[in-house]
Amino acid sequence: MKIRFWGVRGSIATPISAAQIQSKIVAVVAAISARDIESENARQSFIANLPEYIYGTIGGNTACLEIKNESGDRIILDAGTGIRACGKQYVHEKNAVYHLLFSHFHWDHIQGLPFFDPAYKPGTTLNIYSDYPNMRRFLREQMQPPYFPVKMEALTKNIVWHDIKDNVPFKIGSTEVMTKSMFHPGGSHAYLFMENGKRFIYATDVELQQRDFQRTEENAAFFENTDVLVLDSQYTIEETAQKEGWGHSAFCYAIDFAVFWNIRHLYLFHHEPMYDDKKIHTILKSAQWYSDYVCGGKVIVHLAMEGREIDL
Repeated sequence: MKIRFWGVRGSIATPISAAQIQSKIVAVVAAISARDIESENARQSFIANLPEYIYGTIGGNTACLEIKNESGDRIILDAGTGIRACGKQYVHEKNAVYHLLFSHFHWDHIQGLPFFDPAYKPGTTLNIYSDYPNMRRFLREQMQPPYFPVKMEALTKNIVWHDIKDNVPFKIGSTEVMTKSMFHPGGSHAYLFMENGKRFIYATDVELQQRDFQRTEENAAFFENTDVLVLDSQYTIEETAQKEGWGHSAFCYAIDFAVFWNIRHLYLFHHEPMYDDKKIHTILKSAQWYSDYVCGGKVIVHLAMEGREIDL
């Protein structure tokens, strides 16, 4: 499986601001010396050694991941604003097949679908999967006046709706998939993908509960010994106390969860829209320190960032 992040923000799209760009420039100017600009090699070395939060950006699009499996299927997880850029890479393809899986239908996870260019091609086949029986109505309603000028009827006629069920496996090509209900206002579903002995879980919009740490047969079959987990880690511990019941988790709870279920790689996801790149990278450092403290770094903590890829 090859996994790529197209959107990693939570709640609402968050474009980088002029003030944030200016702060990056100020940080570069403060760090540079005459030796850093005396040659092309020196300049390249200086740039390469800048902190990641200065040199790049987390990205501002809402949730969207893409999986390409061994059999060549294109699996898209959620249709946040990140799906627009995902679709641009396929604008010249004809008769393509996509598999679109929804965790839930809050606006930040569906609002990009009307901007997914391949969906308007007559030859496209769009397989849509969800545990929500009203998924057809939810997606159609956001493409109705006055919310959007183009109705869903303008999309490809080759839409196949798949009503899936919790803990009932199904196949997409070479990949076996299962879904599991998690706590979030209105509900949300995590997805487990299994291929060639590798396990990948996508669990966005999750407020971890005590039941998620219970060693039941169902929990163990879904979570245990997973290679890579992408998990909602929107809040700090202080914010979880203030926002209990809002449906999101703190990074330290995410690490505790990964330790409990013997998960090797954890990607912090669904980043708080109020946080800039520097703040999110500071959270990463805190998370890495916490992992070292509680498990000797056995859980390797990463940031979900637009454009980042995982080869599993």
